[in-house]
Amino acid sequence: MEIQSVPAGSEGALSRADDSVDLLLDSGRRPGEVLVLTTGEPHPWQQHEQSFGAERYWAQLEEGNDVFYADAAQCRPVRREVVVLAVNGGSPAVARQALAAALDRATRLVVLCGDPGLIPAQQQG
Repeated sequence: MEIQSVPAGSEGALSRADDSVDLLLDSGRRPGEVLVLTTGEPHPWQQHEQSFGAERYWAQLEEGNDVFYADAAQCRPVRREVVVLAVNGGSPAVARQALAAALDRATRLVVLCGDPGLIPAQQQG
C-alpha cells in the first residue's frame, strides 16, 4: 500500500484533497476508484448530495461510478483503489482512527491531506 502525504493544516485540508482528486483524475484514474474521507466538516459535495436524501446518497456509494465523499467515522464499508483523507478537524485520536479506516478501505493508495506526523514510522517510505 502506497501512502502519499500532502501537508496541510485543518483549514486547508479540503482544498488540498480537492487538488489531489483533480490530479488523480487527470492522471487517468476513473472517478469510481476514488473515495474522499473527512474528519471534520463534511465536504461541500457531500453536503450537496445528502440534500437529496440518505437513500440516494448511499446508493451512489454502491453504484461506484463517481468520486464519493463521506465522513471517515460514518462511511459504510467499501473498498476503492484510492482513498483521499482530508484531516480537516477533530482530535488527534479521530485523525488516527480515520487514517486506519482509510488504510482499510484503500487497495492501492492513500493520500493523506493533513499532518504527515499521523503516518506511523513503519509505514513511511
